[in-house]
Amino acid sequence: MQAQTLTWDTHSGWSSPLPGPDDRDTLVLAFADTSIGAHPDQPLQHLSSVYAGKSVVGCSTAGQISGGALADGSLVAVIARFDRTQVLSASVEVEAAGGARRAGRQLGAALKHANLRGVFVLSDGLTVNGTSLATGISEMLPGVPISGGLAGDGERFDTTWVVADGQPRNGWVTAVGFVGDHVELDFGSAGGWDIFGPQRLVTRSYHSTLYELDDRSALTLYREYLGDKAGSLPAAALRFPLSLSDLDGHTTVRAVLGADIKTGSLRFAGDVAQGSLAQLMCASSERLIEGANRAAVMATTGREQLAIAVSCVGRRMVLGQRTEEELEAIVEGLAPNAVVAGLYSYGALSPTGGTCELHNQTMTITTISERSS
Repeated sequence: MQAQTLTWDTHSGWSSPLPGPDDRDTLVLAFADTSIGAHPDQPLQHLSSVYAGKSVVGCSTAGQISGGALADGSLVAVIARFDRTQVLSASVEVEAAGGARRAGRQLGAALKHANLRGVFVLSDGLTVNGTSLATGISEMLPGVPISGGLAGDGERFDTTWVVADGQPRNGWVTAVGFVGDHVELDFGSAGGWDIFGPQRLVTRSYHSTLYELDDRSALTLYREYLGDKAGSLPAAALRFPLSLSDLDGHTTVRAVLGADIKTGSLRFAGDVAQGSLAQLMCASSERLIEGANRAAVMATTGREQLAIAVSCVGRRMVLGQRTEEELEAIVEGLAPNAVVAGLYSYGALSPTGGTCELHNQTMTITTISERSS
């Protein structure tokens, strides 16, 4: 296996010539600023054209990761060539499929293989319910580790896209599967957030929309905590994700993606179950940086050749000018020669307890290596 990264920006074009395709199975990942999807130079389409017939996937982001640094305003491409591994890919339009769960099932069916070792998924980050997507894929691929991320749009929350059929498309999901006895995938996911304030009951919700906590408007409660920053919703709310505990004590973290003034509700990246217990969360830069390093240590095998990092936009907002410190922290925790690339997202997918789950406000890392024998 060989992996390398290249970047493209509006001033310099490609950082180096794109390596020509060969007969090896090849994965091409493209993480880009949202505006690049409509750029007249069409770098995404160029990338897809050069690697026609290969597995080309990507998405818009809230920041591109290249090694231990941010690459804002650019496109970060990963070219990974496999010697002993088959790479499969599939894309599905969510609305045409009948919803996120069915889209996930279609993706899973398209990638199903007796020797499937793992799947990496990218999804539109604003129009797709990440919980339902994860459920659908897991139903079709029981026991197969699944990771990935939800596309971002900076702090704007206007539009997100994924690369499907060589084009940036809204409302789509795409995935790649790794087949063979020589490929190894490992995973790590950690947060660094702490709960604060009273525990509240989710008294009214529907899928990913939260209407009431303790019979009070969820939007009103968030506005009280945000104070002067309430005018910057939904972005401001990313600094205060919600910790949810179900009746079995299982805890998940959810991040706000939208607010509806008319209904007093908040829309999250995944389901907020009615009857669960909720508490707000906050974090310091130090805790987030420590969490990023923990995720890398969990994911490393000491021999990985590629590491795909999916962080969340809320972490970047808290870290501010210290954002690259969490990227340096993951590089420190990985194999010395690993190629590191990824994105700041609106959510991450990672295997938990044998099934794929949506995670918000985490650093989630997928490492990939290929044995030579």
